[in-house]
Amino acid sequence: MIINIIILIIGFIVLVKGADLFVDAASSLAENFHLSKMLIALTIVAFGTSAPEFAVSIKSMVSGSGDIVLGNVIGSNILNILLILGVSASIHYLKVKNTTVKKELPITILITSLFIVLINDKLFSGAKSNMLTRSDGIVILLFFLIFIYYLFTIMKNKVESDDKEGPKYGILKSIIYTLVGIGCLVLGSNAVVDQASNIAKILGVSERMISLTIIALGTSLPELVTSVVATKKGEYDIAIGNVVGSNIFNIGIVIGIPISIFGNISHISFNYIDLFIMLLSAVLLLLFSFKDYKISKKEGLIFLLIFVIYYSYVIMA
Repeated sequence: MIINIIILIIGFIVLVKGADLFVDAASSLAENFHLSKMLIALTIVAFGTSAPEFAVSIKSMVSGSGDIVLGNVIGSNILNILLILGVSASIHYLKVKNTTVKKELPITILITSLFIVLINDKLFSGAKSNMLTRSDGIVILLFFLIFIYYLFTIMKNKVESDDKEGPKYGILKSIIYTLVGIGCLVLGSNAVVDQASNIAKILGVSERMISLTIIALGTSLPELVTSVVATKKGEYDIAIGNVVGSNIFNIGIVIGIPISIFGNISHISFNYIDLFIMLLSAVLLLLFSFKDYKISKKEGLIFLLIFVIYYSYVIMA
């Protein structure tokens, strides 16, 4: 058990240091190519921090555990907003750009609503059971292309850096450190999840409790650490773009690609409260941001309160 604890601590150190390097490298990458930091956050940062969810999704589909794919994405999208932005906003209020409120957040709500409709066959089409088909996966990917098209429109707009000192790293170092940062996030989060699970088993904690807590939180560790580090550095675009982009990637890529490749997930079982909270969190994020283009500490605490109430229900249910 001592070895497990040592590896756990090392995993956390790698995770935090990786996030620190990742945020600086992503910021430098944006400045070097004169692109907005929000664009980098919505693409490289979001996809990088969604890597654990994607890996779990592919592995689960190959092993025939489709429910894990859905639970992983639903849980991660809820955690990303309620926990991650809740913690980040509690540290310092988060500035939200006009384009994020008018374009990126509506896209998040749109693709979340689409996902909810597609898995609710019993409710919307009177089917005997809920399922996701390959055609549903293709529809999700087609909607995801709307987001990709939007990203290309952003990419056309060059941005002048406000930083008089210039980017922290050159182009080559920015690319290398970005890849190293992603690698550290993935390796660090895997080490933390694995060792925490091993310690919990040694202490006699049930597998259900482990899956509801350690595994669910573990796949969101990269997003959590990255957004918190970004907030502390004043990189609010990266903190918010990371979460918004991750939620879109989770549905568009983490669900869309495996289902389009491997086929149907039949007899889906889920709790409607999970879907309600996933959509509610996205809508609240838009409402909070729309009011004064920022997420205040008070609103961050509201996110955390909803998270605690919801997670208490999940554990006790």
